[in-house]
Amino acid sequence: MIGFFRHHLTPIVAAAVLASCFSATALAQGAVRSVHQDWQIRCDTPPGAKSEQCALIQAVTAEDRANVGLTVIVLKTADAKSRLMRVVAPLGVLLPSGLGLKIDNADIGRAGFVRCLPNGCIAEVVMDDELIKKLRTGQTATFIIFQTPEEGIGFPMSLKGFGEGYDKLP
Repeated sequence: MIGFFRHHLTPIVAAAVLASCFSATALAQGAVRSVHQDWQIRCDTPPGAKSEQCALIQAVTAEDRANVGLTVIVLKTADAKSRLMRVVAPLGVLLPSGLGLKIDNADIGRAGFVRCLPNGCIAEVVMDDELIKKLRTGQTATFIIFQTPEEGIGFPMSLKGFGEGYDKLP
């Protein structure tokens, strides 16, 4: 299985990615700017930031566990050079197993978790053109977390409106 996490981050980008983890909760709760079928663009101004940051967001619960949720946040970095997918998974995930991703039942790979905060553990992906194309053309993305090495929990997420919402991200 190929990894969909890109390991070639420069130190500056890596620091920005880690620092941006702290605004994950703020963006997920920010003001809704627009709705694109199953996705929303939400905006918030993080503490100390000079400008507003916007992200394309969708939150879902597990198929078989209504109290276990996952939030996907897609954003463009301030320098507009990178596109990030940040996934906030519930606490209690098995960190070494990472976060799995399937698009329309095709394995895309796994991403590692970068940090755990009080509201959940965060996996980060620098999105390349190939992944964005698959997200635009797919019907369903299934994110998989593990509580044990054998037990994966799937979070199916509709991709309806992803392309339109992504194109409208500032």
